[in-house]
Amino acid sequence: MPYLGAAGVAFVLTFLGELPDKSLFASLVLGTRHRPGYVWAGAAAAFTLHAGLAVTAGQLLALLPVPLVDGVVATLFLAGAVYLWLTSFRPRPPDGLDAARQGGPPASLARVAGTSFAVVFVAEWGDVTQLTAANLAARYDPLAVFAGVTLGLWAVAAIAVNVGAKGLARIPVAWVRRITAVILLALGGYTAFTALTG
Repeated sequence: MPYLGAAGVAFVLTFLGELPDKSLFASLVLGTRHRPGYVWAGAAAAFTLHAGLAVTAGQLLALLPVPLVDGVVATLFLAGAVYLWLTSFRPRPPDGLDAARQGGPPASLARVAGTSFAVVFVAEWGDVTQLTAANLAARYDPLAVFAGVTLGLWAVAAIAVNVGAKGLARIPVAWVRRITAVILLALGGYTAFTALTG
């Protein structure tokens, strides 16, 4: 797959996979209480670090024999598809996020960005998008995957901190999960086919 193709696939999968994610809602809540730019800076830094870790894990996975890597990647893609499909039927959390900014002087950039970084960094471990990034990096150009994943995560964080809870309430999260599941299923099926046919 060419560089731009790999980056595009990584961007789309990451963007769709992260929309209904806990990190998005953490950024959203922080964005309702602090300056959105400050929150985005911390979240973007955490997402960049996670993208780097996921791509590195994918490159380590790529050191294994090709049929084994294809089997592992196919299994993880298919497992991610099943997980997203099943969770798309869960009821949406109640729309009661406190959008009121707290009184007092605004917090500093370092404090808000540091808090946002810590919250997102912890929330993102073992996430479906992280596993997807590692899978893509095991098969395609790691720099392209890193670029696509990072831009996808940054875009979701920007939406979360700027649009807010009311705007996100209009996004059909269940269908976003289902569309992402179908894409992962297709990637898993293709990878399984190439693993079996050599």
